[in-house]
Amino acid sequence: MQPYSKRGYLNSDFRIFHLTDKSIKEVDYHYHDFHKITIFISGNVRYYVEGKTYELEPYDIVLVNRNDIHRVQADDSIPYERIIVYISPGFMEDYKTEEYDLNYCFEKAQKEHSSVLRISSFEKSTLFQSTIRLEHSFNDTGYAASLYRQLLFLEFMIQLNRAAIKNKIEFLNTGLCNQKVLDLIHYINTHLTEPITIDFLSNRFYLSKYYMMRLFKSETGYTIGNYITYRRLLLARDLISKGIPATEACFSSGFHDYSSFFRAYKTEFKEQPCRLLKSVQQNPSVSFSLNTEKDSLDF
Repeated sequence: MQPYSKRGYLNSDFRIFHLTDKSIKEVDYHYHDFHKITIFISGNVRYYVEGKTYELEPYDIVLVNRNDIHRVQADDSIPYERIIVYISPGFMEDYKTEEYDLNYCFEKAQKEHSSVLRISSFEKSTLFQSTIRLEHSFNDTGYAASLYRQLLFLEFMIQLNRAAIKNKIEFLNTGLCNQKVLDLIHYINTHLTEPITIDFLSNRFYLSKYYMMRLFKSETGYTIGNYITYRRLLLARDLISKGIPATEACFSSGFHDYSSFFRAYKTEFKEQPCRLLKSVQQNPSVSFSLNTEKDSLDF
């Protein structure tokens, strides 16, 4: 069960990079344990997120939720320039109150079924100025530089959410997708705890099962069976992180055999489910590790 993998690393609340590449290594479908924001500046790029394909224009903002499967395809003949921000989910939660929620832009993107935000006259916007200040702060070695950088990051997130709330941004409705595949993805994600078989999906969506399987793989890069297993594993891990025993989490997330669940969990997350539960019991504020190997960083 490994058509995609976890990539990238994050050993702080957030990281920001300003990158320009004349050629980038082809990266397979993968996911992160953290949120990812990409501000596209220039190049010829297609961004694939959860069954949808987006052709980016300068200063489009790509929001990839933690655990969303995605990849980037860039034309090597044109330099690819972008600003990337990696954000810890815990960091966002720390700044959530009844008055405001920095996760709003990600939640609205999910509601709009879009991962790309488009802002007219981005270079003239307050959000752009905030982005530039944040980027430059990583070269600042003056007094309280890390604290200043955190304040600038909060300003960036505030400006991004203000733009989303005031509808100053367009959530791009891409035509580069197959509605049947999107319907399959939606059904799977809303019925994870129920029995889901290829035959059942074939009958429900009036598709030949062999055509359906080929279509899903060609549009998303992974099989239906692997996608179902992956989403169930994420659900189980969320339950375990809340202190629910691994056995209960297994059956509550749609698995019917603990041995199969255990093997799949260990393969996907490189640890046994009991390890996360033990960490949570010892320290209730512990979440999943956000660290992976530096050489697998995804840009």
